[in-house]
Amino acid sequence: MRTRGLFLMHSLSSSSSASSLNLKEATNWWWDVNESPVWQDRIFHILAFLYAVVSVIAVIQLVRIQLRVPEYGWTTQKVFHFLNFVVNGVRALVFVFRRDAQNMQPEILQHILLDIPSLAFFTTYALLVLFWAEIYYQARAVSTDGLRPSFFTINALVYVVQIALWLVLWWKPVHVTVIISKMFFACVSLFAALGFLLYGGRLFLMLQRFPVESKGRRKKLQEVGYVTSICFTCFLIRCIMMCFNAFDDAADLDVLDHPILNFIYYLLVEILPSSLVLFILRKLPPKRGITQYHQIQ
Repeated sequence: MRTRGLFLMHSLSSSSSASSLNLKEATNWWWDVNESPVWQDRIFHILAFLYAVVSVIAVIQLVRIQLRVPEYGWTTQKVFHFLNFVVNGVRALVFVFRRDAQNMQPEILQHILLDIPSLAFFTTYALLVLFWAEIYYQARAVSTDGLRPSFFTINALVYVVQIALWLVLWWKPVHVTVIISKMFFACVSLFAALGFLLYGGRLFLMLQRFPVESKGRRKKLQEVGYVTSICFTCFLIRCIMMCFNAFDDAADLDVLDHPILNFIYYLLVEILPSSLVLFILRKLPPKRGITQYHQIQ
């Protein structure tokens, strides 16, 4: 009996040692990839390729829309796809030259180059919230005159605050300013997530109350539900990650030696959401009898 007990203890000890060894090997693999310039470049170039693909898809869709309704100017739908094209294209260029960007001086230029696409991403999807808010209030016979001024004011405020933070960081490059800048963008991301939850949720509930036989009701319900869920989740993840990024050096996204973290982060908060939303909103507007198709004034 004693021999069996000793054998069992030895087996458990061996199993624990094997698990510890596997965990250590996995950790070593993570750090080996992070510290390898070759793997850093490979991962950043993969990100650049994925962003370029999304950018090309957005511009193709923009051209298709223009060919379908050439008589309309810069509609909300066209602006949304154009901004997707620009944001993903710029992000692709940044990752192609990621190593060069890291060596730019003064250091403030690095922050500007990495932050501008994130700000433009916010504007792009805030435009979608604006579009849904207009549809919601118009359906309820409520004036929408204040929505677009509010959209431009909020975006202007976000850009002014961020530019002010850049100037302070340039004038006095202290770490606390970097933390404030990252926490500010975490708040912006949370604001965007709540915007999708508020207006996407309202529009979804309103569509649910439409008669079952309403044309396109089910498809529009799915469209609004999917896009709301995707965008709320991606901005919420961005908010949480930016909080970690601000206070934990191990979660820093603005360095070369965290390529795996960069890949996971940008895949979850920009590449996958953009790809899915472009796919869901791929339907072209009708040629005649256009409804809920807004033109930028």
